Amino acid sequence: MGSATREALAASRAELASSGRADLSVAEDLLAAVRLIAGSGHLRTALTDTEADAAQKGALVSSVFGGRIVPGAVTLLTAAASQRWSSHADFLDGVEELGLRVAADAAGEGVELDEQLFAFERAVASDAELELSLGSKLGANDAKARLVERLLGAGKADPATLVVVRHLVLSPRGRRIGAMLRAAAGVLADQRGFQVATVTTAVPLSSAQLARLEQGLAVKAGRRIRFDTIVDPAVLGGVRVQIGDDVIDGSVASRLSSLRQKLAG
Repeated sequence: MGSATREALAASRAELASSGRADLSVAEDLLAAVRLIAGSGHLRTALTDTEADAAQKGALVSSVFGGRIVPGAVTLLTAAASQRWSSHADFLDGVEELGLRVAADAAGEGVELDEQLFAFERAVASDAELELSLGSKLGANDAKARLVERLLGAGKADPATLVVVRHLVLSPRGRRIGAMLRAAAGVLADQRGFQVATVTTAVPLSSAQLARLEQGLAVKAGRRIRFDTIVDPAVLGGVRVQIGDDVIDGSVASRLSSLRQKLAG
């Protein structure tokens, strides 16, 4: 991530923090704007033009999106467009992140959106046909949207989860469905004050084991922890933990691999 994007993200998040609590329609419209911009090279170029000033970009946002998306979404999109981004892709990712963070804020108290996304990701990963239906470039967007509605609609998941998953399926931008869902879950958790830790073990951990692990990781991370638990017999035993870019690999498979390398040397 370039320095320009880091500064743009910080400014965009600050604008979101100062805007007060938004409803889900703001998130839905921001994400819809991402899809529209992603499909228009001319619009992407104009909104990330380093020669254009904030007023010009604000006028463009109003011209294209005014009346099409709710005012709160226009405000946040204008704020993002007024920043300098390292690339077109970073701009799209940044606006998408804003939409995800608004969705996290709009969800009901006690609703664990990240856990719902992790559960959906595991369901997709375990069903090759479902993964193909949602992730194939050849699939029609209308069909994908209907499938997501069937899987998560009618009270099966929080409305914010449905909005997020539908957007990701409709706007992959070269990303795999599983990776998108995990990354989005991390953003949603972060907006609610949590750090996501991906824990991989050969067998499921007990509640007591998870509680002890959570205590230790919370001290290391300096904030509350959400778990994305993965059961993978290939690790053989022990625990592999990833928090952001940091990996703590205490798995038996890792220790055996290290031993083999030492013996080979």
